[in-house]
Amino acid sequence: MINEKAIQSLEFDKILSILKQHLSSEVGAEYADKLRPAGSLRDAETLQEQTEEAETVYTRTGRTPVSGFPDVRELVERMRAALFLSARELLSVAQAMRASREARDVLQSGGAEGLLCNMANKLASHRSVEEEVARCILSEDEIADNASPELAKIRRQMKIVGERVREKLNNMIKSASMQKYLQEPIVTIRNGRYALPVKAEYRSQVPGLIHDQSSSGATLFIEPSAVVELGNDYKKLLAEEKNEIERILCGLTAMIAPFADEIHGSIGMMGALDVIFARAVMARDLRAVRPKLNDGGLIRILRGRHPLIPKESVVPVDIWLGETFRTLIITGPNTGGKTVTLKTVGLFSLMAMAGMFIPAEIGTELSVFGDVFADIGDEQSIEQSLSTFSSHMTNTVRILKNADERSLVLLDELGAGTDPIEGAALAQAILEHLYEARALTVATTHYSEIKAFALTHA
Repeated sequence: MINEKAIQSLEFDKILSILKQHLSSEVGAEYADKLRPAGSLRDAETLQEQTEEAETVYTRTGRTPVSGFPDVRELVERMRAALFLSARELLSVAQAMRASREARDVLQSGGAEGLLCNMANKLASHRSVEEEVARCILSEDEIADNASPELAKIRRQMKIVGERVREKLNNMIKSASMQKYLQEPIVTIRNGRYALPVKAEYRSQVPGLIHDQSSSGATLFIEPSAVVELGNDYKKLLAEEKNEIERILCGLTAMIAPFADEIHGSIGMMGALDVIFARAVMARDLRAVRPKLNDGGLIRILRGRHPLIPKESVVPVDIWLGETFRTLIITGPNTGGKTVTLKTVGLFSLMAMAGMFIPAEIGTELSVFGDVFADIGDEQSIEQSLSTFSSHMTNTVRILKNADERSLVLLDELGAGTDPIEGAALAQAILEHLYEARALTVATTHYSEIKAFALTHA
């Protein structure tokens, strides 16, 4: 497991932010946040293979298979305990199922091979279930009349009763004697009952049931006695409609419930695929290539471009180490690119181990490390009242304790921040120790003593 300090120092989190711009789902974002460099060559190769397969499918189909889909994992878990899901919740589940089926279709028609083919086969595909939900539920708050014969019958009766009520009330509001009692000549519905807006002072002139009143109290909404019986019939039909809708939702929930585990697994698989295809799209965006991987500490970067520097101003670099020497000392003037070169080595290594392609030329080779250590930039610690030099030394001591032949160590301005003679001697001792520990080391310096040491050391 690569230590989080190195991940932060090398700005791997910013690479994840770029990756997340190419995602289609919240589940994908959750999986992207968990993406970390693999600890073994085998796992890193698997991640790289996924990215390459995804790039092939993307090239063939012109799209990623994962379209936006809702995270319904909590809903399908609740399905076991709940009597029924709401119309909105069932629509969300059906939408997720459709996204899963479509992703499977795109992968299979796009010639997904090996790893992605295996993932595609694990995606749920139940078209008939999706279509039944779509047939019954028109929107979050509308169930189709033909969702069941009983619902269609109830709604036909509601329409007949409603028309009879409206006909009677329309005749009332057209009569000259009634009009003077009304605020306005309209039929309205209050609490599921048809009513007329009557001026409060004429309450006694319009016999019937009061169902509501305006906020000012000037208007009463009265259901005239002449339509109360029909209103009761309508209210009864409303209750029957509600019960029938619940029965329909129960049926749809029961139809989906057997696939709950499968849908839950599909959502996770879709999140993983979203990240894989985001890596492929990001690779195209960065004009990146798949690096060759090893676990022997060999690094050969050909015209590497740091991905966080704008494309128009980045200067490509060639870097190699680990074959005839395991310690690389980089010297040069301030703002000459020493730190960027150091970070390029570290960030490329983390990206490659996390399955990302590298913005460099074909032939670039990187190593998988057991851990990466970085001491870069201003390490001053206000909380611990440590000076910049003390903080660097605290970090360096931790690195010296833990670095071994499977480690990559990156040290920026080694020994800086103290007396130049002492700093140079200290830097030399640290480099000797890391050399003997066989850690792959890249260090930047401006000490002439270290330059001389590098030139005379095997």
